[in-house]
Amino acid sequence: MASLSMTNSARAQWTPKQNKLFEQALAVYDKDTPDRWHNIARAVGGKSAEEVRRYYELLVEDIKHIESGKVPFPAYRCPSAGAGARTAAGSLGYESDRLKHLKI
Repeated sequence: MASLSMTNSARAQWTPKQNKLFEQALAVYDKDTPDRWHNIARAVGGKSAEEVRRYYELLVEDIKHIESGKVPFPAYRCPSAGAGARTAAGSLGYESDRLKHLKI
């Protein structure tokens, strides 16, 4: 199992755009696709097939922790910048709150 510091380090190297491209590529290239990780890496850009595969594994670990109850349901906050608006600080606060509850 990956350490939390390794997990945070790996996540920090992905931009929001790469995350979105990764999600979209996962929808296109399912587990039966030949050269799946190479195709996804090409779609994301700037990542190797191994980096993409490892990132996927980290997300699967997150899901397992959530489903096993190791990560409590987050306490969502009302945005301070108005209805429906999100600030960068607010989204960082959520991420740090989510990670502090992770019990590995």
